[in-house]
Amino acid sequence: MKKLRLDIERYCMLRGYSGVVSSPMLFYTCFNPRMAPVVLLRLAEFFYERRMGILAKFFSMLNVLIFGIEVSPQVRIGGGLFLPHTVGTVIGASHIGDNCTIMQGVTLGTREPDMGFTVLARPIIGNHVLIGAGAKVIGPIVIGDHVKIGANAVVLCDVPAYALAVGVPAKTLSPQKPDSAES
Repeated sequence: MKKLRLDIERYCMLRGYSGVVSSPMLFYTCFNPRMAPVVLLRLAEFFYERRMGILAKFFSMLNVLIFGIEVSPQVRIGGGLFLPHTVGTVIGASHIGDNCTIMQGVTLGTREPDMGFTVLARPIIGNHVLIGAGAKVIGPIVIGDHVKIGANAVVLCDVPAYALAVGVPAKTLSPQKPDSAES
């Protein structure tokens, strides 16, 4: 449950809390409506990794019923995930990196119906990526680190690190790495 701790610590940091997150604060934060879907997602992931598919599916379905977010337990998701709003979100990527923010109505998935979760047909999302509300990232593409995807963008091809993808279909605006002084 190390990833869940990272998720909660990032949530607290985004809310302006600085310092060590205590165990009672971790427990309390799990019941926040912004974090409860992440907790269910991590429980589904936990049971899937231990080959307890029925329990993984249970927590995954609970997320659909309560929070309106569909996340396959097979998706490998790094720590620090933040889901500010979840309704209408479908997460069927191959991999999602650390410290990503995914807004409401986002779809990460395949170009064709895929009932068996074919990893090679799904997108790979890098670290520190922000995906805006209603965006669609479709197919076997790679989204680089520190990418921002605009609201309602439809991303159908690779996006390099530090770029901004906007539009339908999404166009990539020139990547701009931060100055070394800012890093």
